[in-house]
Amino acid sequence: MEALISLSQLYPPFFYGLVFLVSLMVGSFLNVVIHRLPIMMENSWKQEYSAYFTNKNTPQNDVSAPPATNASAPFNLVKPDSTCPACGHKIRPWENIPVISYLCLKGKCASCKTPISLRYPFVELFTALTCTFAAFYFGPSPQALWAMVLTYFLVAMLFIDLDKMLLPDQLTLPLLWLGLLLSTHSVFVDMQSAIWGAAIGYVSLWLVYWMFKIATGKEGMGYGDFKLLAALGAFVGWQGLPIIILLSSLVGAIAGVAIMVFQNKGKSVAIPFGPYLAVAGWITLLFKSHITQAYLDWILG
Repeated sequence: MEALISLSQLYPPFFYGLVFLVSLMVGSFLNVVIHRLPIMMENSWKQEYSAYFTNKNTPQNDVSAPPATNASAPFNLVKPDSTCPACGHKIRPWENIPVISYLCLKGKCASCKTPISLRYPFVELFTALTCTFAAFYFGPSPQALWAMVLTYFLVAMLFIDLDKMLLPDQLTLPLLWLGLLLSTHSVFVDMQSAIWGAAIGYVSLWLVYWMFKIATGKEGMGYGDFKLLAALGAFVGWQGLPIIILLSSLVGAIAGVAIMVFQNKGKSVAIPFGPYLAVAGWITLLFKSHITQAYLDWILG
């Protein structure tokens, strides 16, 4: 890593171009994660449910009961190979080049000509642009590389939560531990700030959850939101939590009103909070000091 950073400091355009290209490819993989990870989780839940009730309802001395088997084909982030959902056409390597293949295929399947969702190239470009911006902000440095990793996690969680209203532990918990480990070298914040950030981030939303549930009898958010804010707190420290909560709440309130007005949905419509936390956390990581200084200047006059 040190050799790469040293080379990048000598040739910054090389570094930013590499970040853009690598992030385009990672964005293509994130499309797979966004689509398959919730399905993998659902399959796992079904298997656990089936195994629990099968074992519970089958007498232990019943030797005639067949052992549980899993004859289904593997389904994970690698297998099966990507195919067209309409015709089953196997996506060939040259049809899977980020953005370029979409443009060359004119947004249609090479076999059946079924339109391909615009979201695939959008996720790829969104990932590449946000990572390149973060790299440009931090410059060729370890902070830039770890900011890229954080961005990959946040992009995946943003779209999964939009689709399924779900923030997987498989993403939130590794991100939390990564933030804490990075704090041991003060990559973004010192260890004390990271630990307090993670703890206060989790407990703050946990308290809001229970106060809302006691007052209304309803669940206002999920535990994944607590874990995501804890992970973000480990990256930005406890000092950045007010900014994240303020930004995410403001944008979430505006989005909620817009959904009710323009989509003609009632007040009871469920709105995922994870995307707003993810965006606010990313902005805070980059601009925490600028936002804090602007606020102090405004307060002091």
